[in-house]
Amino acid sequence: MSTTSPILRVGLAGLGTVGAGVWRQLISQKDLLKQRIGTEIRIDQVADRRKEWAMEVGVPEKLIATDWRQLITNPDLDVIVELIGGTKDAFDLIDQALRNGKHVVTANKALLAERGAELFQTALKHQRHLLFEASVAGGIPIIRALREGLVANRILSIHGIINGTCNYILTRMNEGGLEFKDALAEAKHKGYAEANDSLDVDGHDTAHKAAVLAALAYGFWVPPEKLYTEGLRRVEKQDIIYAQKLGYGLKLLAIIKTDNDGAVEVRVHPTLIPQSHVLASVNGVFNALLVRGDVVGDTLYYGRGAGADPTASAVLSDLAQIASHFPQEQKTRNVGHEALHSRLKTMDEIVSRYYLRLLVVDRPGVLANVARVLATHQIGISSVIQPEAHVGETTNLILMLHDAPESQFQSAVQEITKINAVKAPPVHLRVEDFE
Repeated sequence: MSTTSPILRVGLAGLGTVGAGVWRQLISQKDLLKQRIGTEIRIDQVADRRKEWAMEVGVPEKLIATDWRQLITNPDLDVIVELIGGTKDAFDLIDQALRNGKHVVTANKALLAERGAELFQTALKHQRHLLFEASVAGGIPIIRALREGLVANRILSIHGIINGTCNYILTRMNEGGLEFKDALAEAKHKGYAEANDSLDVDGHDTAHKAAVLAALAYGFWVPPEKLYTEGLRRVEKQDIIYAQKLGYGLKLLAIIKTDNDGAVEVRVHPTLIPQSHVLASVNGVFNALLVRGDVVGDTLYYGRGAGADPTASAVLSDLAQIASHFPQEQKTRNVGHEALHSRLKTMDEIVSRYYLRLLVVDRPGVLANVARVLATHQIGISSVIQPEAHVGETTNLILMLHDAPESQFQSAVQEITKINAVKAPPVHLRVEDFE
């Protein structure tokens, strides 16, 4: 006697790079998924304005809708996969889908960072799944690791290289000796960077992902305007060279961590990390996240963070999770609603070590004057590099500084700028030692 497997009927909204990857991979992995979870996952409708493109991808004409609203009103669909991007239409799509009793899978980290609290409240109210594995680090299953694998841990810290474009640029600046603008041009030529590069290069994409990770780890959504974000445009090749001499590599790092009092810091900026640390060896377009739990200790997650197939893999994993509970309904788990008595630190409160580069006139007493200002602000010097120059010429003075609150460091830099022998705005980078 044969039994018919249940069918999870999917509506796919958006047939861009990732959407096309989801369509192709779900067809190729259909039997494998059915074998493993006992439920058939089937795309019954695809919404994309470009009907000809959808047919070119291989979608049968009878499944194509040119408006995502047709998916919302289709009573036969169980789940909507939102891959249209942006925040306005995507919010309306997800909100209406949840209210109409449909589960939702999304890869939209910008929307989650901006309005995730609202959407998860709606999902909770209507007892629908809202899953988002593909929103952070592509095919790396970091969301499921935080929600399930590490559920018994208090998350002490997350350090993430979570933008492949930026990591490629820094890798080429380091290994190829390129200046930033040349490395960016190469990334665009190879298709690793968009023509409008601001989302990646200015750190916004990384910040969106950091907000999602912080909500998972600490139970509250960081307001976008309070998430310190600094990109790569001010990074110079010479600072990467000096960092190497000092034993450090440079990465655009998302740093999310808590202290013993429960205060949380969430920030994104170029960061010097020891060359001996595992994250320093993550190169090219690859992503990696180091998660420290109070029970498990350090865990590392590594892989491709973008692209059609890795992101499609994450979308399919979310569909499989829904299908594994189908047709039984399961109440969604809320995200970022019940804060664990956490408080968000301001940037002025964070404590870091610093790399400081000054362009100074080479004459007696300059280093002593700089050290005096730092001492006044209770900041110690751990090491100094000064390339040889003739007296009276300008030269770089590079200092590695001990731990200091950001507010004290910034005050010291402002005062150092006023020293007559300092001939250009100081350049600084924060240092992370993973202690």
